[in-house]
Amino acid sequence: MTTNVIGRPLTRVDGRAKVTGAARYAADFNQHAQLHAVIVGATTGLGRVTALDEAPVRAMPGVVEVITHLNAPRLAYAPHKSLIDPAVGERLHVLQDDQVRFYGQPVAVVVADTLDHAERAANALRVTYAAERPIVDPNDPNAQTVEPSGSGAHADASRGDADRALADAPVKVDATYDMARENHNPMEPHAVVAAWDGDRLTLWSKSQFVVNEQAEIAAIFGMPAQNVQVICPFIGGAFGTSLRTWPHVTLAAMAARQVGRPVKLVLTRKQMFFTTGHRPRTLQRVALGATRDGKITGIIHEGTGETSRYEQFTEALLSATSYMYSCPNVRTSYRLTPLDTGTPNHMRGPGEASGIFALESAIDELSYALGIDPIELRRRNEPTMDEGENKPFSSRSLMQCYDLGAERFGWARRTPAPRSMRDGRLLAGMGVASATYPVWYLPTSARVRLHADGTAAVEVAASDMGPGTYTSMTQVAAETLGVPVDQVRISIGRSDFPPAPPHGGSMTMASVGSAVQAACLAARDEVIKRAVADQRSPVFGASLDGIEWIGGSLRRLGDSSPGQSYRDILASSGQPVGAHASNQRDPEAAGRYSMHSFGAVFAEVAIDPDVGTIQVRRAVGVYGAGRIVNPRLASSQCTGGMIGGIGMALMERTALDARDGRPVNAHMADYLMPVNLDIGHLEAHFVDEHDPHVNELGVKGLGEIALVGMAPAIANAIYHATGIRVRDLPIRIEDVLTA
Repeated sequence: MTTNVIGRPLTRVDGRAKVTGAARYAADFNQHAQLHAVIVGATTGLGRVTALDEAPVRAMPGVVEVITHLNAPRLAYAPHKSLIDPAVGERLHVLQDDQVRFYGQPVAVVVADTLDHAERAANALRVTYAAERPIVDPNDPNAQTVEPSGSGAHADASRGDADRALADAPVKVDATYDMARENHNPMEPHAVVAAWDGDRLTLWSKSQFVVNEQAEIAAIFGMPAQNVQVICPFIGGAFGTSLRTWPHVTLAAMAARQVGRPVKLVLTRKQMFFTTGHRPRTLQRVALGATRDGKITGIIHEGTGETSRYEQFTEALLSATSYMYSCPNVRTSYRLTPLDTGTPNHMRGPGEASGIFALESAIDELSYALGIDPIELRRRNEPTMDEGENKPFSSRSLMQCYDLGAERFGWARRTPAPRSMRDGRLLAGMGVASATYPVWYLPTSARVRLHADGTAAVEVAASDMGPGTYTSMTQVAAETLGVPVDQVRISIGRSDFPPAPPHGGSMTMASVGSAVQAACLAARDEVIKRAVADQRSPVFGASLDGIEWIGGSLRRLGDSSPGQSYRDILASSGQPVGAHASNQRDPEAAGRYSMHSFGAVFAEVAIDPDVGTIQVRRAVGVYGAGRIVNPRLASSQCTGGMIGGIGMALMERTALDARDGRPVNAHMADYLMPVNLDIGHLEAHFVDEHDPHVNELGVKGLGEIALVGMAPAIANAIYHATGIRVRDLPIRIEDVLTA
């Protein structure tokens, strides 16, 4: 049965709810008799709390409670690790002791009858500390690096002898790269409304992983998971910051239980720089050796990422280096620098975005050292298989991406020499970079119910932070069932729905979509069983291979009659049909193939040589990401990621005060991000790629890869425009000013 719903550029089914205000986000779920909570954060970056002057605060208007480590309940904090939690270390035990581990760590929470009263009281609470000087810069002389521990850390990997190959290579590049810490800063702040009903807790909470938030809070409070309900139908952007369950959720639940009333807690923009993760600052070295005709003979990639002292946050900083280019000699080394900061977190394109910046910048440097076009150099070193895993790729369309991208971008108009292109008095430059991201596919379940009126209701505990989950899942269900899109209702964002993996890592379409497809197929099969067993049905007694679905109707093969619709079949039986199913991946394919998305990113910049202003005039991204379920949503995902890459390349940097670890630009005035006037013409294109091995739908995911290659493409374009190689991000005006 084919209805051609998948692949159509449908508008968002939830669009009207969002633009009219009908969509409800975490802070919108106000409860009767609700109180407001405000966190008091530490104003020192290391030490311990020695005194809290609570009495004056408790006497302030509207204050109901002040909770500190002195009167907070002792929580169970039972062991709990999900796939997005650091494997080594222990999460912050909020208000369980007097220790301060980083600036902004919660040291108290004030509960009052109004938000205004709670904020005034929180600002009035005086806290005294025995302060120590924190270490917040990986270049601090007292900072130390450690090897990641725990299973799967993969600190070092090698094949061949990369050091010898580099020493013997006639052409070499050896450079270091410094990438700044970034904070996610989504439009919707972190928020939670907590309400207890006896020993049962409901959390209306901004979460990209509701089933994990349910399990995490249950572990923290030492209660059965089924006694916790997490609800999050909509997310106003997240980019990874809501993957973990952060301390504010625990504090809201703690406060609600302590005061016996529902409590709302919303973080301020400033507080979102403290306790909800960040992209870690990374320091990298890439060394490349090559023959004079452009064959890469050796690659060394060393990287160090920051982490907190109480957890080891690791990311795939170096993973792409092993398979991006054909090379017999590759060595990678990954280390961590524990600092007195909160634990970093996954941020869009985690690991790959940082690692690819260094690798693709070095590849560009090598192309100039060799006098070979940057695309041609990549083509000469294109692998036929994943040489790191010694597996074939399930599909790899990188060169097709470059071919289409070069055509759409007009790469042939580029003159090779640095500083050779101008637009009037402005310097112009073109740069390219490759992008990649792995195909993640995790167990997911979905539930489908077909009603007598012909409508279908789908439930799954997934999330939607903006890519269009409601719409894409509606398309999968409609096509699988053979019904119109407006007859499908998708419900997501509740922990009592069938479990789903985190809404991150570009895995939702592959994992959740495949589960929705499986559940719809199971429901359809149940309908068929009813029809062939019903003497009143035109397909009564037919064999399963003797019937077909055409346009949402069931009929015998070769029969030209209208057939029997879902509505007719279910009305005849008098009962709706329900089905529950999970996704299934071919285990042989999972072990046999290396599965990744690939892309080619082109950027053009214009730079004023007198004042150093940098403008990204246009960019083209071309991606091989398997089947594209909705081209409109896919293009939106990719241009959004490209804009994030502009921010990474030119603007975003969280600056910490070395004296106390305070983020000095924890606000939108000084933490710079792209706005409309910063964005030139962006295009996203997709090559036709059929990959039957990745999952049942043949999709790969787009959210992460769209950001991954943008920053190096911009940096490479800046070099082409100016002849100045900038290896630190973000690239600033002063980096490109010339005498």
